[in-house]
Amino acid sequence: MRVQLPITIKINHELAVQFMKLKSFVNKLEAQFNFQTMTAGWYGDEDNIVGICFSLESPESFEQVTSNTQLLDKITLADDVISFFDQEKNLRICFVAITETEQNLLEQHTKLLKGYIDKKLSKALNLLTNELDVPEI
Repeated sequence: MRVQLPITIKINHELAVQFMKLKSFVNKLEAQFNFQTMTAGWYGDEDNIVGICFSLESPESFEQVTSNTQLLDKITLADDVISFFDQEKNLRICFVAITETEQNLLEQHTKLLKGYIDKKLSKALNLLTNELDVPEI
């Protein structure tokens, strides 16, 4: 039986194909973020835990998401980060774009991938702290 963690990270198929090691980095980040948020006291009320699903997007898929007028409660947190709340699932969904410039840079310098994705998703996580009324990580 697999237990659903409060924070999950999904990867756009195009990015997963372009960066073969991205999946393993993201799995480690997912565990790290869940541990950090737990130790920071984000889950004090176990009956009221809001999940967060990050979705790493390519420039094209991010553009599709941002132009979707059916997303209610859409909040732009940064040029490359938007989120909305899915009340049915009690889940904050956060789309994070890897821009075209970033894609090119990471393709040329693959050693930067792990650190860059860590910083980008950490930034997005901390942008959500105001919405969730929890301490920054």
